[in-house]
Amino acid sequence: MTSELGAFLRARRQRADPAEHGMPLRRRRRTPGLRREELATLAGVSVDYYARLEQGRETRPSASVLRALAGALGLTDEEHAHLAALAGARRFAHVATGTVEVDPGLLQLLATVRPAPSYLLSRVSDVHAANPEGLAMLPGLTDWPAERRNTVRYLFTHPAAEKLFGDWEGSAASNVAHLRTVLTAEPEAADVAALVAELSEASVDFARLWRRYDVAAWTPKTKTFHHPDVGDFTVDSQTLTVTSTGQRLVVYQAPPDSADHRALGRLA
Repeated sequence: MTSELGAFLRARRQRADPAEHGMPLRRRRRTPGLRREELATLAGVSVDYYARLEQGRETRPSASVLRALAGALGLTDEEHAHLAALAGARRFAHVATGTVEVDPGLLQLLATVRPAPSYLLSRVSDVHAANPEGLAMLPGLTDWPAERRNTVRYLFTHPAAEKLFGDWEGSAASNVAHLRTVLTAEPEAADVAALVAELSEASVDFARLWRRYDVAAWTPKTKTFHHPDVGDFTVDSQTLTVTSTGQRLVVYQAPPDSADHRALGRLA
């Protein structure tokens, strides 16, 4: 039985112009668009695998396969997001690799809000992008390789974290509750399970809070930082969710012309 994913792929394949993809037109085609084997070749997957996608016998392609198919079909960003949603691909898109593709518009937004420290985070708080102030607000974060940069991992395992956060216990509890909420919604998400297992072993505090089984959605908060380079400052946080990817854009800000705002300006 054809799935919604398969139906979408077939419809877009049949709408594709073979000439635009460099396909020979030496003989008359019986059906419009690209053939299955042609699209499979363009996307770099086997014909059998692509056929199973269209026929609904394969419904969970990886994020890399989805990107290849979107490129081969010439999908827009919105159409690519729709394809990923049909494939239930959010669980794949958020595993940190250090090479996560970030929308250029979001990168521009991170630059625009400076000197407000800002991060683009996955649903498990992998740092997909940050502006200079954001990186500087968490001392030592850039000492870690890109694929290890995760704000929850930083909170529980970096030696600077406990002194940095004015209310470390409150921040720790809210981050654990958020992870518990994510895992409840996606009980088979391998990236969440891996992070929980890692931090449960690395931090007795994480293990203690995880056993409490608190559940809470991510909410804006006021936080005080005791920063080793710029001193103490207090900021409010705002979080925007990118619906197409599930990423969170987190911005910390202080009132203009305040001492806290001037401290943010010294971060970078």
